Amino acid sequence: TVIELKVLDRNGAPVLAERLFHSGDHPTRTVRTTDGASVTGTANHPLLCLVDLGGVPTLLWKLIEEIRPGDHVAMSAERGRCGPQTPPSVTASLTFEQVPGLAELLRAHGEDPDVIAIAAELTDGRYRFATVASVRDAGTQPVYSLRVDSEDHSFVTNGFISHNTEARLTPLAMEMLREIDEETVDFIPNYDGRVQEPTVLPSRFPNLLANGSGGIAVGMATNIPPHNLGELAEAVYWCLENFEADEEATLAAVIQRVKGPDFPTSGLIVGNQGITDTYTTGRGSIRMRGVVEVEEDSRGRTGIVITELPYQVNHDNFITSIAEQVRDGKLGGISNIEDQSSDRVGLRIVVELKRDAVAKVVLNNLYKHTQLQTSFGANMLAIVDGVPRTLRLDQLIRYYVEHQLDVIVRRTTYRLRKANERAHILRGLVKALDALDEVIALIRASETVDVARAGLIDLLEIDDIQAQAILDMQLRRLAALERQRIIDDLAKIEAEIADLEDILAKPERQRGIVRDELTEIVDKHGDARRTRIVAAEGEVADEDLIAREDVVVTITETGYAKRTKTDLYRSQKRGGKGVQGAGLKQDDIVRHFFVCSTHDWILFFTTQGRVYRAKAYDLPETSRTARGQHVANLLAFQPDESIAQVIQIKSYDDAPYLVLATRNGLVKKSKLTDFDSNRSGGIVAVNLRDGDELVGAVLCSADDDLLLVSAKGQSIRFSATDEALRPMGRATSGVQGMRFNTDDRLLSLNVVRAGTYLLVATAGGYAKRTAIEEYSAQGRGGKGILTIQYDTRRGSLVGALVVDEDSELYAITSGGGVIRTAARQVRKAGRQTKGVRLMNLGEGDTLLAIARNAEEAEEAETDEGAD
Repeated sequence: TVIELKVLDRNGAPVLAERLFHSGDHPTRTVRTTDGASVTGTANHPLLCLVDLGGVPTLLWKLIEEIRPGDHVAMSAERGRCGPQTPPSVTASLTFEQVPGLAELLRAHGEDPDVIAIAAELTDGRYRFATVASVRDAGTQPVYSLRVDSEDHSFVTNGFISHNTEARLTPLAMEMLREIDEETVDFIPNYDGRVQEPTVLPSRFPNLLANGSGGIAVGMATNIPPHNLGELAEAVYWCLENFEADEEATLAAVIQRVKGPDFPTSGLIVGNQGITDTYTTGRGSIRMRGVVEVEEDSRGRTGIVITELPYQVNHDNFITSIAEQVRDGKLGGISNIEDQSSDRVGLRIVVELKRDAVAKVVLNNLYKHTQLQTSFGANMLAIVDGVPRTLRLDQLIRYYVEHQLDVIVRRTTYRLRKANERAHILRGLVKALDALDEVIALIRASETVDVARAGLIDLLEIDDIQAQAILDMQLRRLAALERQRIIDDLAKIEAEIADLEDILAKPERQRGIVRDELTEIVDKHGDARRTRIVAAEGEVADEDLIAREDVVVTITETGYAKRTKTDLYRSQKRGGKGVQGAGLKQDDIVRHFFVCSTHDWILFFTTQGRVYRAKAYDLPETSRTARGQHVANLLAFQPDESIAQVIQIKSYDDAPYLVLATRNGLVKKSKLTDFDSNRSGGIVAVNLRDGDELVGAVLCSADDDLLLVSAKGQSIRFSATDEALRPMGRATSGVQGMRFNTDDRLLSLNVVRAGTYLLVATAGGYAKRTAIEEYSAQGRGGKGILTIQYDTRRGSLVGALVVDEDSELYAITSGGGVIRTAARQVRKAGRQTKGVRLMNLGEGDTLLAIARNAEEAEEAETDEGAD
């Protein structure tokens, strides 16, 4: 709305506000000062504050969400001083004592011209500084924004100095400034010496690569493309974990994790050569294309529909260029061009073709003569220690890591100094409280403050700072509870000091902090890759070179994974000892074992309720006895995460639903497509409650029944219909599927199939199969019915699978031994029986797990000559 309204700018001069915007309804907060002033705004509304930067009081904009009780906000000096109702006030304080921190600065550096200039600016009468008493939620309210016609876009709101809400930093941009007031970077005078400015920002995420940079100077230029924040974080994590790696290994590792530039306008990158050149030399030409589809309209006319353009291509200029070239005869076969773009459908440019035109020919001409295909000339030049240098990708990542470690060290040093200063004062207060009567008598007997201060120094053996703190102490702190609070505060701050000193002493802790804090930023602000990388003409994608064949995937408890050809495992009859399946360390055991295609997706569900994915061919192919490679080289697990369950799928259309089950018996049904994500950092699969973990994951439809089996041999079968088990989102906890007796827990989750059997096996090597019809459907949430007679000699159940007559079974021991046998060779028995021996176990061995072959069993052939 166009308005004509005069408001006061930050200096008290009237300025024009010419527009009013309704920004919608948003959550708001109210900032209230100790003198009763208040202002309400959105969390990202900036207020002018007085901040201590390295001991220098400095004016700095802070968002309302960043303001805390005890902070100092700048108030208009005119507020409340010119009205007839203003109560009279008397003050004996000096002007500089009204500016927090300025008196101390002047006492220490009062003759420094720079300090005098700072003091003059803060005491020129424009502002007074109020202490924040509270910041509280004010509920959701209609929010309006003003456009103010002033040089610095600020004005007075209820006495507070507010920033024009049209000019604000995003939450991610604030990460560039995070903790800048904790001496994390150096400050120098600006060009005219009036203010201090940082030599570099803390930049808590790799902004130079994430947002890119471009510019031209005398004799040099830089043009760095933007990248995906999640991929950059993976490269940073690797550098932190492999801090001593050489340049060659680092370059290979970061290129593996950073697939290529990721442009905000999406589009395509054609070919990998330009990316490789850019990352290995610092210079390269990256070919970009728009995204097009050939469509036929209701009239039967063919059109080329453009839905994404290359980075930095203006769509209006692009349309104009096509129209001009069609008019000049440079582009043939085009009858019309129409811009159908809107906020609802996004970019949509339709190039209508003449009836005799060949779409592919026209498209190739568009690539050749327009910006539908263009190149990004990358030149990764940056200033290093004051010198411009062209950098490889690994060097850019390494310099960022070194900068972040320096930020952490400087921040920790600052916090340690502040903590020691506070602890020093608290120790003096404790001494005073321990000799309270003598202290009071000394102060009462002293004629002046200086005499009292000197007496306290002699009496308590303290220094001048501690003595001054005692003199400044309020009388209410003499109460018994306040004394204990001081002692508790001292203990707390001494523990903090020990922790800060430990951080400074241990570089590995510093690297861990960088990783943890970057992970927080990525979790909050990261997103999926937008720009797809496609093979250039004549190039073959890596996936096309990999044969589609069945492999056995093995994953151990400590996280070693491999794929092995299926013909390396022999078929045996029940009772055989098996062949050695994996060369394991003594403290490692096989946990996951299944058969799938090399091109199948493998979903890795972790104990913390997250899910990651990889292609089966991403796992290293090894011999039967090899241990494999650790999945940490493949998946970006978070701290304290380990694999809980894995399943394989050919595509996300394999089934409508994915059902998850937890150790405490909770189950959750979600759409399988909800888990289709390219995020290398994984996504939330289920919200786990305290003390719970994920144990099962199956694909199902709403027509299926589910079967839960516990370690002590209980089972429950219930329907997976939407009425019995409604679909839920990914980030939910689920509902109760099964309840347990004491010391019992959920072992497995299966989908029921008609005419099949439930095959169970115990740690002692015993197994049986029972017709699925013996397990009648019940309502979920009960304790279920017995599925095997439990005894301590045979042990608890270690596996429960739904199989048919033609299924093949793999059995794995704690020592890595594996046998492959047909399920029909396991004896059929009723629910309340103990089972028969499945395999002979070596001394000290236990049966660890059983797995069903993903394909129908072939005719078993006994290999008598195998080891």
